[in-house]
Amino acid sequence: MKHLFVFLLISFAYSQKCEIKNLFIKLPNKTKNVFEKNLKIAYENFNQNPNSDNLIWIGRRHAYLGNFESAIKYFSQGISAYPLDARFYRHRGHRLITNRCFESAINDLKKAASLSNNKPNEIEPDGLPNALNIPTSTLKGNIYYHLGLAYYFESQLKEAMLAFEKCIEFSENNDSFVAAANWLYIIYYQLNMINKANKLLTKIDNQMNLIENHSYISILNLYKNSTSLLDIEKKIFKEESLNNITVAFGLGNFYLLKGETEKAYKIYNLITNSDQWSSFAYIGAEVMLKKLTNIN
Repeated sequence: MKHLFVFLLISFAYSQKCEIKNLFIKLPNKTKNVFEKNLKIAYENFNQNPNSDNLIWIGRRHAYLGNFESAIKYFSQGISAYPLDARFYRHRGHRLITNRCFESAINDLKKAASLSNNKPNEIEPDGLPNALNIPTSTLKGNIYYHLGLAYYFESQLKEAMLAFEKCIEFSENNDSFVAAANWLYIIYYQLNMINKANKLLTKIDNQMNLIENHSYISILNLYKNSTSLLDIEKKIFKEESLNNITVAFGLGNFYLLKGETEKAYKIYNLITNSDQWSSFAYIGAEVMLKKLTNIN
């Protein structure tokens, strides 16, 4: 089967050096003003009450503005001050992924998993609230989600699979489930676990109530039934600027599943020519492009 051959080829170990990126993130002026105001409030809160919660928010608010090195600095301060608080390792691991420091991210997220083990799970507050202002993720879910990503970007696929399976165990709603399933499906395919991949898709239902992760359900439905392919292709190729980089990455993976490597390469290249370099879909496209380039 051609698509299986392609995936087996691209499963070789690929290690990317840590590359700190200081690229400018374009934010609408209104959004930027809100984020800067929120960062100022985070500093004020910390000055009034310098606890772990307020320190985390300084780091998170810096990250939303694209100040990833500053975010990492504050999370590192948190680790020094609160070495048993898994949250600082979880958030620093997240932003180390953004900066393509995958091995360091894995170390942080494994530490976070260890520290949170045998402790109750907790809802993680959203820094960028959804339309209903209802958080959809938990601390442990986010630890394993980001650990799965870091392993995936390092091509440690079995470890990525185990992390995303663990993430699904901590999924308390459909939004968190489809986010993890989106990555787990493609990992199963790359590991030639086709039965597991197909079984995962049986849990996907168009009637699932979602708050924010509609892009993931679109991708999973594409894997399940390609009837939406033409509509998705039109949306992706209609403009030079990608409106939905997550769906575009899913489309690239769909092409790769079908053994249409040239189409997949084109989509990945389109993604990496966008200005959304901090997104996980962009990072995934970078990784896939380098793998496909090495194969060819």
